[in-house]
Amino acid sequence: MGSGGEPILMHLSNFRPVKRLPDVVEIFALVRAKMPAKLVLIGDGPDRGAAEFLVRKYCLQKMFFFLGKQDNVYEKLSAADLFLLPSQLESFGLAALEAMACEVPVIATKVGGVPEVVTHSVDGFLVEPGDVQAAARYSIELLSRADRGREMGKIARINAKKNYCAKRLIPAYERYYKRVLSES
Repeated sequence: MGSGGEPILMHLSNFRPVKRLPDVVEIFALVRAKMPAKLVLIGDGPDRGAAEFLVRKYCLQKMFFFLGKQDNVYEKLSAADLFLLPSQLESFGLAALEAMACEVPVIATKVGGVPEVVTHSVDGFLVEPGDVQAAARYSIELLSRADRGREMGKIARINAKKNYCAKRLIPAYERYYKRVLSES
């Protein structure tokens, strides 16, 4: 939560065009039109300039924090109230899973493997790529709740641990590899 008690929206990526970083700023601008909030961007890359341009265009400089590349991102992610991942394409959605493991609900696009990680209306919300209106609507809905989405964040962590914990996945991979090797 921000120093003034306002919710924190966060995005983490390599800022390549496929991540649709300008959409993050557009979503945030729509949220800010309805409620106080802060935006934190973690990472760096070619679309940083486009995002900074939009931040200036919408006069959001005082609510915008660019942290650059970071180590131990879980420490930053756990401070977020909402994680935005509006990518055009994601093979898996690792950043979404990391946010969920930190009890942060996710609004992401239903592309690639993301729908396997985020369950719509359970531990986050899924939208079509480029649909900043829907993403903003879900953001406002979630952040307007009395618990600011904390219950959804707790469910996100439970689901992340249940489905992607190394203690569960490694034995499953080992069984698979043993089966494949025994059949060859």
